[in-house]
Amino acid sequence: MFDTKHYQEKMDHALDHFSDELKKVRTGRAHPDMLSGVSIEAYGQRTPLNQVANVTAPEPQQLLITPFDPSNINAITQAIRDEQSLGLNPSDDGRVVRVPIPALTEERRRELVKQLGSKVEECRIALRQVRQDAFKDLKRKKDAKELSENDVTRHEKEFDHGLMQEYQAKIDELFKAKEAEVMKV
Repeated sequence: MFDTKHYQEKMDHALDHFSDELKKVRTGRAHPDMLSGVSIEAYGQRTPLNQVANVTAPEPQQLLITPFDPSNINAITQAIRDEQSLGLNPSDDGRVVRVPIPALTEERRRELVKQLGSKVEECRIALRQVRQDAFKDLKRKKDAKELSENDVTRHEKEFDHGLMQEYQAKIDELFKAKEAEVMKV
């Protein structure tokens, strides 16, 4: 018998990763997850920002970063400036880093929707890769005479018309919600 649980877990993982990537896309309101992709050079190695500082959103248009070690302030400021996709300009007062979130222009909103489209495609590629792995496993089991030709065909159809369509719909739903959020003025 062919068990799809393993492949469903992989697809769930791809969907979770996609959801996390969507959180990083800014929507005009400050949110600490906007900086989740930023890593800084601290203590001789690259470290995620959330491991060296506390990131909060005290106001809708501002992020406040409080480093655990004040000696990392310059590295934090530089790492945020270097992350071009964010388009943010932080300032520090020696104790905390303030990151003003500029209002999104119509042009910038459209760019963000394009970025979302590329993230959607990355997730779909990951799902197709899981599907290919499942099909290879089915073929291997057929060659080993563990499954009949009819069983393989049935499982492939179940995979394509069941799991793949279900996950494609979930991706589309997440994308449409985020697109509406980004385009809302």
